[in-house]
Amino acid sequence: MAPSFQRSGLRHAALVGASLAALLSTQNAHAADAGANPDTSADSADSADRIEVIGHRDPEGLLPDQNAPQAISAIGSDFLRKQAPTLNAYQLVAMLPGANVASSDPYGLSVSSGITLRGLGQDQIGVLMEGAPQNDIGYFYAYPSQFADTENLRQITLAQGAADIAAPVVSAAGGVIALSLSDPADRMGGLVDASVGSYNEARGFVRFDTGEIGKTGLKAFVSFSNNRADNWRGAGFDRRRHVDAKILKEWGQGNRAALALSYNDAITSTYPSPSMADWQASGRKFNYDARYTPGNTNYWRLYRAPFRNFYISAPVHLHLNDRLDFDTTGYFQIGFGNSPYGTQLSTTGNYLGTEFLADPISLPGAVNGQATVLGNWMASQMRVGDVASLTFRAGAHKITAGLWFDYGTDRVTQSYTPLKDNGHPLEAWGDEATAIHTADGRVLAYENERTVTVTKGFFVADSMALTHKLTLDIGFKGVNVLRNGRNYLPGPQDAVRSDIFAALPRAALHWQIDGHQQVFANIVTNFRAPNEFALLNSYYLGKPVTQGRGDLRPERSLSQELGYRYIGPSLSFSLTGFHYHFRNRQVSTIVNSGGALVNATVNGGSQTSWGVDGEIDYRPARGMSIYLSGEALHTRIDSDLPVGDDFLPTRGKHAVASPGFQFALGTTYDRGRLFGSTTLKYVGHQYATFMNDERIRGYATFDLSVGVHLAGLIDDKTMDLRLNAINLTNPHVLSGVQSVSTNAQDTIGRNGSVIASAAPRYYVGSGRAFVATLSRAF
Repeated sequence: MAPSFQRSGLRHAALVGASLAALLSTQNAHAADAGANPDTSADSADSADRIEVIGHRDPEGLLPDQNAPQAISAIGSDFLRKQAPTLNAYQLVAMLPGANVASSDPYGLSVSSGITLRGLGQDQIGVLMEGAPQNDIGYFYAYPSQFADTENLRQITLAQGAADIAAPVVSAAGGVIALSLSDPADRMGGLVDASVGSYNEARGFVRFDTGEIGKTGLKAFVSFSNNRADNWRGAGFDRRRHVDAKILKEWGQGNRAALALSYNDAITSTYPSPSMADWQASGRKFNYDARYTPGNTNYWRLYRAPFRNFYISAPVHLHLNDRLDFDTTGYFQIGFGNSPYGTQLSTTGNYLGTEFLADPISLPGAVNGQATVLGNWMASQMRVGDVASLTFRAGAHKITAGLWFDYGTDRVTQSYTPLKDNGHPLEAWGDEATAIHTADGRVLAYENERTVTVTKGFFVADSMALTHKLTLDIGFKGVNVLRNGRNYLPGPQDAVRSDIFAALPRAALHWQIDGHQQVFANIVTNFRAPNEFALLNSYYLGKPVTQGRGDLRPERSLSQELGYRYIGPSLSFSLTGFHYHFRNRQVSTIVNSGGALVNATVNGGSQTSWGVDGEIDYRPARGMSIYLSGEALHTRIDSDLPVGDDFLPTRGKHAVASPGFQFALGTTYDRGRLFGSTTLKYVGHQYATFMNDERIRGYATFDLSVGVHLAGLIDDKTMDLRLNAINLTNPHVLSGVQSVSTNAQDTIGRNGSVIASAAPRYYVGSGRAFVATLSRAF
């Protein structure tokens, strides 16, 4: 689990005719299941006495076959292996329909990134890895720089419209991103990668597969990666150390038990997010300062975020008999870290909550009663849970029933740490022992709270085969989210409680017209509980500036999809129309209250969205694939937005961060010794305010990958050399909205008052980067 302070194919060549062809192909991909390469057929029948290296077209191209009664896209391991190994999951799904990814770092290391699906933000997108939730339980964000290394991924699946009924997510109206780790190989072996690139990028990766351990039927892998790169703009650098592991046991008729582990240890930079005025004045030069001078709060070392995370997932599938299956996924996550910033404190005039501190505080390095300090945003989280289900088959019915339980804690402290004379923080983690204290020994904190979230759910579904071609799915899910918050700051609020239950029916229809064509339709209900910070008071200069409430109504939404798929031997495509309607839209925003800019959640009323997603995969020749995806989206805010005692006239406006049009064009080639891929992505303009009085322009990016298979040149081990060019055209653009605002210009409200403006903040699109990678199986 991530600390909440962080606020986005083609098979490699096989050695034909060699007795280790299947093993080498598996080791090279390191995400494919163990087994022989499916394409070493007639072309290699007479090649036992010679070595020939050939490429193979991914049997599923860039559009893997799907038969779910909903929109779903996926990227397989063969395409993943052609991309830069530094990219995170959000960057990798950017070419899929509806995925609008704003990345400010070419290597995917920084937490300064975002994603929307069909115009819905990343706090509306569920993320699963090996069936376990990755979202922050308090704020619903997920942090892709912490996910598994690309070499260990078998597939990334993107369901744009709805989560599976059994998925352990509570805020996923925008869809679900699911990451699947590759299985351990059947035989002992492994893979080594070495990468170097622009901005002093240096990355190493090693994976070891045990093969079957004795006669136990167990097999496992463990991998380690170390990545370091300078910031592509401004001073600073990022470092990431990561461990993935998986243990697997398979037996009988489909029985399967796995234990997956992932550990992430990183310290990464937060790129500054400019306002539109900043961008127009400075462009990419809007950065933190490279050198420290006394009193400078813009020094780059004050904006480096250290964090550590540990994830465990234990998916189990048991085939009990011909009619009954049992599935369970237990998970445990723990994470802690700091998202700091530079600020100044005075020795006098301070408050702790609403309490005025009459005695001066001691500030090391203070000059004339003022000192530059490190402002901490320290979070420590723990999450544990399990989702279990039974599936019973009887005639034309397949009935699934299950339970979900989740318990999570979140401890957040905003304290202050002194600086050394050179501007380096005395301690980077926000430890209380080194933090600044009041004269009577208490930690001086702007925020000091703990929240416990307990989620309980049940679900039941029936998939009915009405005919051998027509299937009707109906289901019901009930979810209860209980939050207990404790505010440790002096003031009128001590404890707060929120208890929300949501009833979520759904239905879907799937018609298999023939062996190539499908039609599907669905209707799904979703809900989203208010963010954790909506429960708790915020104070500024001793006064509450936001009033925490436990009675906020949850957001509810109703979505529908109607889609068509065609799956052919050389051409596949899908087209999906969708419609959403939201009530009590939970809008996370920033408000100006009492002179302070603070986070808040407001009820945005109702919103309607509709559009079309499409994707086509054409395979004109062996080893070649051309992929095209696109989305047309229309959004409408149906209510005026409450701000203070007035309402902004937002009815009829477009939703923020919702491009009306986007498309992607991807190609892959893998034949003979050469392989490669290209990715072109265009994203249309996006509004940054609810009043639509400020927006960013549309932009395009282009990535290129070229490589050569070296197997057979040196020895019989699989070895590849590739070069990835990230954002090759290097446009100077704003890539997305980092923080929305209600209005960028002063606006007259419905009740006649002047609603003051607030400037949105933006992600700066990353610069061009080149990465060379040499990978070798052993």
